[in-house]
Amino acid sequence: MPMGESIDEIAGEACGVVGIYAPHDPVAHLNYLALHALQHRGQESAGIAVSDGENLTVVKDMGLVATVFDDRTLATLDGRLGIGHTRYSTTGTSSWSNAQPVYRSTGDHQFVLGHNGNLTNTVALAETTALLPGMVGSDSDLIGELLAAEITAMSPSIRARGRVLERALEGVLPRLQGAFSLVLADEERVIGVRDPNGFRPLCLGRLDRGWVLASETPALDIVGAHFLRELAPGEMVVINGSGVRSVRPFPEERVDPRMCIFEFVYFSRPDSVIYGQSVHHARVRMGEMLARQSPVPADLVMGVPESGLPAAEGFSRASGIPYGQGLVKNRYIGRTFIAPSQQMRSMGVRMKLNPLRDSIAGNRLVVVDDSIVRGTTTRALVAMLREAGAAEVHLRISSPPYRWPCYFGMDTGDRSELLAAHLTVAEMADYVGADTLAFIDLEGLTAATGAVGAGFCNACLTGEYPVEVPVALGPESAAVLPKPEGPPAPANQPVLSLGPAPDGAAGG
Repeated sequence: MPMGESIDEIAGEACGVVGIYAPHDPVAHLNYLALHALQHRGQESAGIAVSDGENLTVVKDMGLVATVFDDRTLATLDGRLGIGHTRYSTTGTSSWSNAQPVYRSTGDHQFVLGHNGNLTNTVALAETTALLPGMVGSDSDLIGELLAAEITAMSPSIRARGRVLERALEGVLPRLQGAFSLVLADEERVIGVRDPNGFRPLCLGRLDRGWVLASETPALDIVGAHFLRELAPGEMVVINGSGVRSVRPFPEERVDPRMCIFEFVYFSRPDSVIYGQSVHHARVRMGEMLARQSPVPADLVMGVPESGLPAAEGFSRASGIPYGQGLVKNRYIGRTFIAPSQQMRSMGVRMKLNPLRDSIAGNRLVVVDDSIVRGTTTRALVAMLREAGAAEVHLRISSPPYRWPCYFGMDTGDRSELLAAHLTVAEMADYVGADTLAFIDLEGLTAATGAVGAGFCNACLTGEYPVEVPVALGPESAAVLPKPEGPPAPANQPVLSLGPAPDGAAGG
């Protein structure tokens, strides 16, 4: 689960990736450290692949990074370059066969790849391969098959020119649609790719004697790399003994920056830098914006760990209401949203969070969280706060209502499961048991990122998808998901009349 984990069993985000070229350093150990920094992006499986200049060796397994690797395992991974991956599945089953990196060998060429994101044309692409139906386990696996087929089809004269994997990518990448931040390696080079919309992040850093690619900047920090820049949407970088070379494999008309706005809301670590902005400070600004848009008289502002905390800090700062801790998190409990039933997920809230009764009893609470998706565990959280003696519970959410499914790497299920797709804000408040409920509006959220005009995907909030998306069979089956006819209620409208703004707070 992402570092900014919503208590509302929010969807999983597809993976963290690392690529390291460092011939004079312990590449496997550096990958291991970097993957620790990206563990929040996927906790299902972990893997590392290294090259010693002649052979590629892959170790991967189900579980956390620290479970899959130990000193003995890392000692067997002797290499000059390598890639790493930590996975949460959005396409493909949760199984060892779908753990990454993906390995492929064709003739005298071999390569590995790690994928963060989700393709939207997987079915159409799979039909172009010679594989039987059901033989491709995931979209990442499919990319590997397409590259292997491209290499096999190359003429001997093209192969003789070298850069075989790079040339294969130039043939395959323009055929891919959707979200894909990739790291790849063959025996001699590491390659990073970002899709032409840049849905998922990928950055480049410099070691004293090498280079690092990673999903987020904290992975650079932990291995001692200096952050250089984010890869541009539609960019491919090739790293080898000659340095770093940039390639643009996509047609210019396809390049349209649309970073997932939820990277700022909760996916990314608070110490990450995206679009040149501190994620932590962006979340604080979201809370400040919430306080100005939807003030309420209260005694205490508290955040739902983890990503609700900086937004709560901002709400307190802008409103003048004291900030305090109201929930203690057990960091050794797994994600509630992977429990086998909604009832078990609700019970999981009590395993994960415990109220500080002395802070809660008798107080009017402003409770700040990052999102409400299905609402089941938000409901359990509100009930828990009331049992602890809260006089009032006012929910403030640092993202707009989540009404549309994501097809770009966030596993939210279909629209029938999304609370805001069917209920007004007032009805949502009644369902979760809050005295009032208010969401930041989209304009305020975008402003809070500090990167207005940089380009965001907000399709899950608006239904306006930047590229065509598939739709599962069912009531909404169509070639592309229709755009919404309008929100059921204003995003920042509170449920009850809130009265005058408290001292120090701006009017709503």
